[in-house]
Amino acid sequence: MIDARPRKRSLTLHGHRTSVSLEDAFWIAFVHMARDRGVSVNALAAQIDRERGVSAGLASAIRVTVLKHVQRAPED
Repeated sequence: MIDARPRKRSLTLHGHRTSVSLEDAFWIAFVHMARDRGVSVNALAAQIDRERGVSAGLASAIRVTVLKHVQRAPED
């Protein structure tokens, strides 16, 4: 069962440990997105971190990136 409540997830960004709070559905999609791109979750998170605006938190930036990725994906 997918939990709708955010859970803390540990990441390493630019050599430093950090955490983001993401719902299971976003985390699962984020992991699949990293796999599809052939990069690690940490590498994808670092890329999103570099590209996010100063007003966006990392978890929000990950959610928006995942949503955009899913919206572009062809339907099965």
